[in-house]
Amino acid sequence: MKAIELTAPSLTAFRTTQLPDPQPARGEVVVRLRAASLNFLDIAIATGAIPGAAFPMVPVADGAGEVAALGEGVTSAAVGDRVVPHFMPGWLSGAITPGHVAGMRGVTLPGSLAEYVAVPAASLVALPPHLDFVQGATLPIAATTAWNAVRSASVRPGSVVLLLGTGGVSIFALQFAKASGATVILASSSDDKLERARQLGADHLINYRATPAWDEEVLRITHGRGADLVVETVGAATLPRSLNAAAFGGTVFTVGFITGSVASIDMLPVIVKALRIMGNNTGSVADLAQAAQAIAAHRIVPAIDRVFGIDETQAAYAELSAGGRHFGKLAIVH
Repeated sequence: MKAIELTAPSLTAFRTTQLPDPQPARGEVVVRLRAASLNFLDIAIATGAIPGAAFPMVPVADGAGEVAALGEGVTSAAVGDRVVPHFMPGWLSGAITPGHVAGMRGVTLPGSLAEYVAVPAASLVALPPHLDFVQGATLPIAATTAWNAVRSASVRPGSVVLLLGTGGVSIFALQFAKASGATVILASSSDDKLERARQLGADHLINYRATPAWDEEVLRITHGRGADLVVETVGAATLPRSLNAAAFGGTVFTVGFITGSVASIDMLPVIVKALRIMGNNTGSVADLAQAAQAIAAHRIVPAIDRVFGIDETQAAYAELSAGGRHFGKLAIVH
């Protein structure tokens, strides 16, 4: 089969190769992959920011395709099923453990830039019927993370949700929050992206270049209340303002570190406002399944900024690593 390999922790170390077709073991299926989507995890692996990858490797955690072959004992899937494999195939449900992190597609297991991949049948989630393969490939990390963020704060009508930027997690969180009846405030440095967010339902928009004290603007918009949920996708540079923008009893859901992972914060607002600062490492297969069910029920369509061919993998990585230029997700088709 044709595959793309990453031969070293470098954004220019991609090569096209031929690998043996995978064969399904007992309990596994072979998926004919049709599309993949990029996350900052993939950039972190390709730059050596996250250790543990063994090179050469087939990169990219997220993908979608159809079942091509069944291993012995598999009854939960059929050839031809349109599916999304979870990127941590051993994490079926419940709380995360060290063992779950040890097996990650596109990190320690073969990823999505190959024609075929063998995965446990239990790690598959049905692709929502109204989505194509490119759209389905965006779900495992970004949609699951956003779904868990919205659930963490029990978002409902009357809730206020604050989102930073217009990457995949933020836009999925916008769509889930609006489906839950919440008021959404979104901050970006681009007026064009803010307008696109408005079209997806964002209620209040802040250009943080024009309004550097965006946390104070959130408090002004909410008449001093703040946000019940802040989805913190940026990292060290924004965390102190996120804490200030959060409501009493609010949740700051931390998922990003593009501006660094070491932050200095004032503990007083955390204590006085009884804030919950929650870390997140995506979610389980069960979480992905629930996110997919919500997407199907509300007919949510993922926002995809640009689609690359598989022979344009290096350009796709370059686009994501440039930071801040895309709206939603970047995808790669086979």
